[in-house]
Amino acid sequence: MIGYLRGRVLLLESEGCLLDVNGVGYRLILPAHLLSGLRMGQDAAFYTHLQVREDALSLFGFPDVAEYELFLLLLTVSGIG
Repeated sequence: MIGYLRGRVLLLESEGCLLDVNGVGYRLILPAHLLSGLRMGQDAAFYTHLQVREDALSLFGFPDVAEYELFLLLLTVSGIG
């Protein structure tokens, strides 16, 4: 599992960003408040959660452990996720 990434923001997208980590690009889905503060070319670090579904792989990024743990807690609630 991918648990943490640090790299340079290559591209900002509507739901997240493309993060260059030593030449490998990771597409991250980010919270809106975090996305609004990012700039292309900026160094950034994220705690991550890889969600595996039969039709998609989604990599979610969070700026700190507290937001990451809250996300994991919400995934345990029936009907969310």
